[in-house]
Amino acid sequence: MKLKPGHRLWTVADSYAFHLTEYITFSSTILARLPPNGGRRAQGGWRTVKPKTKATEKATESEAVELKRRVGENLELLRRQRGLSLERLAARAGVSRAMLGQIEAGESAPTIAVLWKIARGLGVRFADLLGNEPEQAVVVLPQASAKVLRSQDGRFESRALFPFDRERRAEFYELRMKVGCIEQAEPHPEGTYENLIVQQGCLELTIGDHPPVRLPAGDAVYFRADVPHIYANQGTEEVRAYLVMTYAGPRL
Repeated sequence: MKLKPGHRLWTVADSYAFHLTEYITFSSTILARLPPNGGRRAQGGWRTVKPKTKATEKATESEAVELKRRVGENLELLRRQRGLSLERLAARAGVSRAMLGQIEAGESAPTIAVLWKIARGLGVRFADLLGNEPEQAVVVLPQASAKVLRSQDGRFESRALFPFDRERRAEFYELRMKVGCIEQAEPHPEGTYENLIVQQGCLELTIGDHPPVRLPAGDAVYFRADVPHIYANQGTEEVRAYLVMTYAGPRL
């Protein structure tokens, strides 16, 4: 093919260079429109996402390690006090022997559902598995060092808002549920009641054979919790609720 003076053939290298230039120009345009510090598109516009700091990640990791150690030690102590082998406890709790062994060794972080099964199998309160602390007249519970338990999929969180310094009939928890979360709770010991108030979002609660109860923010419910019950977040935002659990005993 005869070329005009000053012209040359368009090569593969030329094509690659052209497309690369176009890609860089397009990417630069998009990046220039993003908010600083990294952003994600949210309903109503961009929102800035704060990156996790090393200190935050280290604190979370330390919290998880401490919780595993504490639960493991208490599980072994409570099991031995009752003269139960791992096999017998596994049969009573509906949790595999291997899982119980891993929890006692501090090698596995049990989910909320698993801890409830173990507590029921041992015949103890949920808090008994989380540990004992010295009793004090004033106890501050910093959020950074809170004992937080999560469901297996991470959509359900329960934070203890009381110290583990002695046996008590009432326990106070903060519950958080991400959108689409469904958490099935095992029956608690006979005579246990739950008193719950929704602070944010809309919670759907199913208690035993009763039809589901819908609880928007500000609504509260009091119910007998020694039957299966299900917490569900079918709304469009995270649910935050506060729960007081009262175990059977003399009326307050």
